[in-house]
Amino acid sequence: MELSTTVSELRYALDTFFFLMSGALVMWMAAGFAMLEAGLVRSKNTTEILTKNICLYAIACTTYLVVGYNIMYVDNGSGGFLPSIGTLIGTQAEGADHSLESDFFFQVVFVATAMSVVSGAVAERMKLWSFLIFSAILTAFIYPMEGYWTWGGGFLSEVGFSDFAGSGIVHMAGASAALAGVLLLGARKGKYGKKGQIYPIPGSNMPLATLGTFILWFGFNGGSQLMVSDFENATAVGQIFLNTNAAAAAGAITALFVCKSTWGKADLTMVLNGALAGLVAITADPLSPSPLAAVSVGAVAGALVVFSIVGFDKIKIDDPVGAISVHGVCGFFGLMVVPLSNSDATFGTQLLGAVVIFAWVFGASLVVWAVLKATVGIRVTEEEELEGMDVHDCGIDAYPEFVSVK
Repeated sequence: MELSTTVSELRYALDTFFFLMSGALVMWMAAGFAMLEAGLVRSKNTTEILTKNICLYAIACTTYLVVGYNIMYVDNGSGGFLPSIGTLIGTQAEGADHSLESDFFFQVVFVATAMSVVSGAVAERMKLWSFLIFSAILTAFIYPMEGYWTWGGGFLSEVGFSDFAGSGIVHMAGASAALAGVLLLGARKGKYGKKGQIYPIPGSNMPLATLGTFILWFGFNGGSQLMVSDFENATAVGQIFLNTNAAAAAGAITALFVCKSTWGKADLTMVLNGALAGLVAITADPLSPSPLAAVSVGAVAGALVVFSIVGFDKIKIDDPVGAISVHGVCGFFGLMVVPLSNSDATFGTQLLGAVVIFAWVFGASLVVWAVLKATVGIRVTEEEELEGMDVHDCGIDAYPEFVSVK
């Protein structure tokens, strides 16, 4: 066997392994979202939100395998608008840097991430089965369509839209679907008063919410370099991790100081969302900025998310975990600052991409939510909401106060 062939096979093996491990790290984000959301909802709805998170992941893996990956990547024309429609993931391309199966695994966990954004925003008052039906539609069709236009080589990619690891394609898309659902769903009972009062509804478990944030902290970005088997790519992966970490840290610190200066308190939930906001914002391009620029991006996002959460509350858009602000507002911000450090991107193409992603995902989701609302319904009854969805949907309390044993 020639030396060049041996080196090529070793690089193929290393990059495939890197892809799989990166996918596993992003899959671990599913645990992060589950813990974060479980901590930020009331105890009576904890089992139900955990059920949503594990089921949406399972649904995403199935629908994206059967049809979604094909829509996004297989046999599509460059610069196109309408994808080819087929099933499964196609065949391995000759001369590929890594295995096709590892690519699918890496991509599918991002689909689940986008859907996880929705679960937190609609928590505590949406019907479980309506949510799961929507999960299947978003992961099989809505997400893969905009994924083809961008990462799949479609028309947005052709005009130069840049989103390295998904500030818009994943995070803002999930927030757009969530916003459509929240608008039709309405606020939780007791969240807003008749005279405009805003009543906080504290989460049940801050340790879990904090654990979820730490899990999410490093689930982002590194694998999107796609390769690690040469000097340039390995160095780039290191830079991506450094910048991602720097942005998250700056987001948390800024949110902390904003809370202290505004309310005189260190609001843990805002600090957690500040870290996540920094992560989401830097995701659009974690490679091009200098470390100090990454700190700046994270810092602005950390402040932005606090004001966004407060702003949505003022207009009575009830988002129990702040998902629309973290992933939507800060995802958009992340897209728009890419040209500041990446000369290949322009503000015009970034804005075009953001508008197209939002319009498509929000519009398609609004239609699906509306159909579900008119048929099976999307909101639980007042009695179910009062008693908690754990009892009605799952029959299992997350935190039983006592167990009778005969």
